[in-house]
Amino acid sequence: MSIDETPATPPADAALPGTLPEGLRAELIAFRRDVHMHPELGNCEFRTTAAIKARLEQAGLEPRVLPTGTGLLCDIGPRDGVAPLLALRADIDGLPIPDTKTVPYRSTVADRAHACGHDVHTTVVLGAGLVLAELAREGRLARPVRLLFQPAEEVLPGGAADVIEAGVLDGVGRILALHCDPKVEVGKVGLRVGPITSACDRLEISLDGPGGHTARPHLTTDLVTAAAKVVTEVPALLARRVDARSGLAITWGRIEAGHACNVIPQHAELSGTVRCLDLPAWREAPDLVHAAVDEIATLHRAKSEINYIRGVPPVVNEASSAELLRDAMVARRGSYAVEDTEQSLGGEDFSWYLERVPGAMARLGVRRVGDTTRRDLHAGDFDVDEGAIAVGVELFTAAALLDRNVL
Repeated sequence: MSIDETPATPPADAALPGTLPEGLRAELIAFRRDVHMHPELGNCEFRTTAAIKARLEQAGLEPRVLPTGTGLLCDIGPRDGVAPLLALRADIDGLPIPDTKTVPYRSTVADRAHACGHDVHTTVVLGAGLVLAELAREGRLARPVRLLFQPAEEVLPGGAADVIEAGVLDGVGRILALHCDPKVEVGKVGLRVGPITSACDRLEISLDGPGGHTARPHLTTDLVTAAAKVVTEVPALLARRVDARSGLAITWGRIEAGHACNVIPQHAELSGTVRCLDLPAWREAPDLVHAAVDEIATLHRAKSEINYIRGVPPVVNEASSAELLRDAMVARRGSYAVEDTEQSLGGEDFSWYLERVPGAMARLGVRRVGDTTRRDLHAGDFDVDEGAIAVGVELFTAAALLDRNVL
């Protein structure tokens, strides 16, 4: 059955083991708040790594710090060398922006914040691991599970590439993840088969010319005009060179040129992001962008230098893995708790795992019931309804118990 064909009123399966005990629920909220108060940037998540490691060891598990120096993996349950692992992945890094909320657990680190929900992702996978470890001790976990706490998701091209190189997917047959979504109400998840995020790359351009007096632009390269033409005409040119359905788009975030109103500058810089909904078009994007920038710059007699920084491909949810998440959520909370979700233009390095093994990402509802304020990720006032933590833990534990490894 597809996600679109969810039955109208299937009951939640209260008998499914792994329901979050009240004491653990309170502990996980406290853990999330502690991580939230101490955000660390990509590849510098030493305190966060130590906190996760200590709690897993307290539960009798044997977590291993990744070769990158931060992040961990931890295996739970029976290992017969045959059954592939189900991996549950969380990202653990924060963002270089100030926390503007007025709450007791506000960030204590200047210009650092967990404004993307990675503290919640981390807490959910930790909580799922603690519940699954107890089930494994009771002999009720039929297949092995790997917890993966990944550093540096916010650093292009993403920390996933480094940890994959370190072998974290060895023995893994399926991988699951979730991401906070402030548009989805707490208690629900958004699911989609196929692409759920877009590709995201970074683009940096330098333009140079001889400079001169603004009274005589015809004798030099009018570099400000050249930069303005690159800003406006390169996206327009690309729109006519790729299928419109691919969603290939450049959005500029910075343009810098000149120091005086009557001086044509010798140097200009532009930077922005290249996003794409379609995997084949993303693979062609660097060549297309280079050609378009060179064409416009040459037309205006500017010398161009392009630094195209590969980011991440789209996250493409594999059908049976998305269905597993759907079944797990229905079993826990009923069919009302699953809703369709659209493809986002945001980027996520979870996509690199899905280039290697089947898997899927769910969107975890974190919007407080009745809250009609429009909120977004990567904003200083971002926060969540902490009831989402229990929802995420129950989703992952149910998925681990329901997965029959039919891949």
